[in-house]
Amino acid sequence: MTTSTTRGRTRIAAALVASAAAVTLAACGSTSSSSNPLAPTQAAASGSAAANGPIIVGSNNFAESTILADIYGEALKAKGLTVTYKPNIGSREVSYGLLKNNTVTLMPEYNGSLLAYLDTKAVPTSEQDTDTQLTAKLSSNLQILNPSAAEDKDSLTINATTAAQYHLTASSKISDLKSIAGKLVLGAAPEFQTRQEGIVGLKSVYGLNFKSFKALDAGGTLTEAALKKNDIQVGDIFTTDSTIATEKWITLQDDKSLFGFQNVIPVAQKTLPQTAVDALNAVSAKLDTAALMDLDAKVGAKGADPLAVADAWLKSAGITS
Repeated sequence: MTTSTTRGRTRIAAALVASAAAVTLAACGSTSSSSNPLAPTQAAASGSAAANGPIIVGSNNFAESTILADIYGEALKAKGLTVTYKPNIGSREVSYGLLKNNTVTLMPEYNGSLLAYLDTKAVPTSEQDTDTQLTAKLSSNLQILNPSAAEDKDSLTINATTAAQYHLTASSKISDLKSIAGKLVLGAAPEFQTRQEGIVGLKSVYGLNFKSFKALDAGGTLTEAALKKNDIQVGDIFTTDSTIATEKWITLQDDKSLFGFQNVIPVAQKTLPQTAVDALNAVSAKLDTAALMDLDAKVGAKGADPLAVADAWLKSAGITS
């Protein structure tokens, strides 16, 4: 999703919520019993465990990642596999290390963001090329499974005030910021400062130098609140975030493809049993961007419990009964 960006990328991931929505989410009664309102239940599934113990499903520290982790975990539980959760780990810099050292078995990821994290010079030309290059760069104990059609990218999104001031519209491009970036404050997660799909690439690919950078969160409530209040004029907001439309913000077109291809994809230990691989590939076959946006909106804007939303989607997609 960033989220390596954050996305890598990561990296939904679109924890796409305004601060008021986050308060609603924190206050709502959740089946995910954790001190963090976005964390799923750390409970083992009934049924026999995998030969090498429970499958530990991790998630990064934004709501979309939590939703995806819940979807993966519940799909595995439906196959009789034992699952525990390690939620809200933090940035990719931390979560990838936990995958490498076998602390976590499985993570939802974004192929382009993870590739950018592992190889800052990678310039993939397609989704398939992204996956091929990513496979070559992964730790030898890890694998990627089938990618989904669902995509969620980092973006440079500007608030309505800034758009009006500088005559920027939905057809405007990131390149159009070059003459005005020095007047604008950019807000994003702290790691955005050192990522190719972040400050580094915005300088090297687009030639942008912003007035200053404000360390906030990965497309979440802090970044959104700052953009609303005009404390920042440009924010790294995930493209599946429903707040973009409701606030009439403008997401600038990535005309030089800095943010690349960002398909949601499971990254897992090679020891993952075939039953689990098949279940996760079935999830990827059903998950598209429209579904992802709907899931994010239910958790972010409406304050629904991530685990309940995950369960409902799995049933509606015919993956669980």
